[in-house]
Amino acid sequence: MNHPRKTLIAALQNCAGPDVEANLAVLDTLGRDAAGAGAEVLFIPEAFAYLGPDDGKQRILEPLPEGGPILERCQQLASATRTHVILGGFHERTNTPGKAYNTCVHLDPDGTIVRMYRKIHLFDVALADGTRLEESARTLPGDKAVTTELPYGTHGLTICYDVRFPALFQQLADMGAIAMSVPSAFTATTGKAHWHVLLRARAIEAQSYVIAPAQHGHNWGKRRSYGHSLIIDPWGQVLAELPEGDGFITAEIDPAEVQRVRSELPSLTHKRTFSPD
Repeated sequence: MNHPRKTLIAALQNCAGPDVEANLAVLDTLGRDAAGAGAEVLFIPEAFAYLGPDDGKQRILEPLPEGGPILERCQQLASATRTHVILGGFHERTNTPGKAYNTCVHLDPDGTIVRMYRKIHLFDVALADGTRLEESARTLPGDKAVTTELPYGTHGLTICYDVRFPALFQQLADMGAIAMSVPSAFTATTGKAHWHVLLRARAIEAQSYVIAPAQHGHNWGKRRSYGHSLIIDPWGQVLAELPEGDGFITAEIDPAEVQRVRSELPSLTHKRTFSPD
């Protein structure tokens, strides 16, 4: 990667359901449009290719890095647009029957896999509106914090529920990240209460850009996603937001702005270790 520089990026937003081909067709159009608008990096939401019953998900799992038709379609998008593509949540096959990884994949402009991050924190919850999610029942957790290199510099990879665990974002900042992505399929209920405040807090604490491409709308059954894809600067200001609908937002990631914020308010250098009394 060349010297870090200002880079226009795009966060895509879609409403994935059980129809893989329809989901990928929407993302292909959005990705090409975003690249046409000048974006050099495309950020795609969690579970972008499929949101539906687990038996359907089991049928479309693909091993990584070998991949299959879903990965191939994504690689074609990267190479056709000459962009970096961050696949927010790829359904990765494992050697454990009935269980997958929820994996973030960085494809370079040739469509080559550069880095992969497996979601560490798994979302198990029963909400008052009747939504019940048990991600750990069908998903294995990852155990490694992962960064990758993009035109603007070092970038930290996370997925959705990870946003509730600030220690991960602090570790990514310690690893040199100046921007972090949170591709999500946040539920409508928790999104209304916590989405904006959590993402802004992570940006402020880590003094980093936060890029959050999101699912929106009625995915299937009782499953509804919050939308509101966001790009936030290291001061915690929202640079771009897409509340509803399929589409994309863009903003510039400027490594000099991160340096300015971190030098004027050097809280990352003030961290101390401590023990319980």
